[in-house]
Amino acid sequence: MSKPLHNDQSLSEVHQSIDTTINQKTGWRRILSFLGPAYLISVGYMDPGNWATDLQGGSKFGYSLIWVLLMSNLMALLLQGLAARLGIVRGRDLAQANRETYPKRINYALYGLAEIAIAATDLAEVLGMAIGIQLLTGLPLIWGVSITVLDTFLLLYLQKLGMRKMEIFIIGLVAVVSISFLIEIILAKPDAGEIARGFIPHLENPEALYIAIAIIGATVMPHNLYLHSALVQTRKIAPTKEGIKEAIKFNLIDSAVALNIAFLVNAAILILAATAFFNTGNSNVGEIKEAHRLLAPLLGSKLAPILFAVALIAAGQSSTITGTLAGQIVMEGYLQLRINPWARRLLTRLLAIIPALIVILIYGEDRVDALLVLSQVILSLQLGFAVIPLIHFVSDKQKMGDFAIKTYTKIAAWIIAATLVALNFKMLLNEAVGIYNADSMLPKILVAIGGLLFIALLVYITIHPAVSKRNREVPIAIHSGDNILQEIHAPAFNHIAVALDFSENDEKLISHALGQGNPGSRYYLIHVVESVSASLLGKYSNDYETQKDAERLDTYVKQLKEKGFDAEAKLGFNRRSPEIVRIVKETGAEMLILGAHRHTGLKDILYGETVNSVRHELPIPVLIVNV
Repeated sequence: MSKPLHNDQSLSEVHQSIDTTINQKTGWRRILSFLGPAYLISVGYMDPGNWATDLQGGSKFGYSLIWVLLMSNLMALLLQGLAARLGIVRGRDLAQANRETYPKRINYALYGLAEIAIAATDLAEVLGMAIGIQLLTGLPLIWGVSITVLDTFLLLYLQKLGMRKMEIFIIGLVAVVSISFLIEIILAKPDAGEIARGFIPHLENPEALYIAIAIIGATVMPHNLYLHSALVQTRKIAPTKEGIKEAIKFNLIDSAVALNIAFLVNAAILILAATAFFNTGNSNVGEIKEAHRLLAPLLGSKLAPILFAVALIAAGQSSTITGTLAGQIVMEGYLQLRINPWARRLLTRLLAIIPALIVILIYGEDRVDALLVLSQVILSLQLGFAVIPLIHFVSDKQKMGDFAIKTYTKIAAWIIAATLVALNFKMLLNEAVGIYNADSMLPKILVAIGGLLFIALLVYITIHPAVSKRNREVPIAIHSGDNILQEIHAPAFNHIAVALDFSENDEKLISHALGQGNPGSRYYLIHVVESVSASLLGKYSNDYETQKDAERLDTYVKQLKEKGFDAEAKLGFNRRSPEIVRIVKETGAEMLILGAHRHTGLKDILYGETVNSVRHELPIPVLIVNV
């Protein structure tokens, strides 16, 4: 299920899969080839976690926290731009850059925090989708939470369709959310003057600070920084200064459009809550379900609650896809470990479902919205651990060259980082005061230890890149100093393995194998028996299928020898991919020939992902033949 990586490409399945360098792409077509990554990022800025914080902010404090949304959006624009710059210039996502800079133990801590952030994100999406399903169908929340496991298959299907189609699907969901709230605002008829006053910065009390920090955590999400630095690498760009500069410019446009749409959606939710609830005296409406119930009588339209629920489901579904991609990025980047997409998706989803189910079973459905807000506060606490290394990396002139950020950008980035850390520290102090007023000693000790570790890790990741002279990564140049091709030799393969499935494709595979060899080459014909007996007994299996497979393989070998080729039969047992890898290594084969059946969707789950599994395990050339 899991395996170490032998390449260092972020999201290798779709790395540079969209070519922006094709000559025919000019004008708008060229610009559009760059657009897409930021829309996948933007869904994280309008997920159900945002809904909970925006609804509470609007219903309790009216329009007064709109300035927090605007500030968060400006922060997001700058930070996402830095993440995109890192991926475009250095060809590294944030997790990879951290692994190459910090010691192993620090990276394990950063990885753990990143996974906690992703689990908190997915928790918000699980709860949001479950609430949306309940509002539309009346299904109990606990069943809605359980149903969200099924979206694993939707993600797998979208991954098979390719990056561009996934982006189009996400943009479609963003459009559903945006149009829904546009109609909601038209129905609500908010006061423009009161909205304008909401852009004046002020906080009324500590509760407003808590909600403000939750809004920032829900808006500037740490996993989005990892995700953006990887997604920009799905574009193949010209490896020149002009090509890199163009990619940075178009990604900035992409981010500006997508994140401003997200800002408008968040502002619409807060304005809707302020108009429909705060202005009508319902200032305690902090729950999504309560907001849904009151929309129809307060706005005088039955359409409003339906649009609300549909938009909630669309927001949750779109966010869950990007959360899974972010999980894949941090696992591969920090640990250099890849697991099958369906396993990664299920793992992420279960980490979110379990706490949701526990809260619902113990406390009932009334505490779900409090859990949503808490998930966003957890995200906000993780921000410093993603933002601070990012600023270091894009400021490094040795590695970024001419594309290192300018002094004024650096100052703005550090002000944002300091603001985020200071707000989180103040919130932690506020929460700690309440705990220290309690009688029990254990919570006090745990809070003290946790706070010290929190501060120590922040200080370390801040000063380490500046003082360390032992960064493990060799500086990346746009071009190497010597572009002359030297000592080019065509390889000669004396030992060639070919994996056969005993279908009409065998002849084609063997023909390709013979085409790669020379008169003295030896060919290893591999077939893996997958019967029940083979899975239980391995090489000691002697059932009918094993006997017939061995006979057929020997027949192939005999025919090749009659034609003058040196061939040998190699039978494997039970699991196809590990057995092919084992046999290739045992025989010392210098090349492997594999057939690709081009399965899609559920077929790929049923028949396995042999090609990907095998090629990542072997350091030798693997020739993939489409059959």
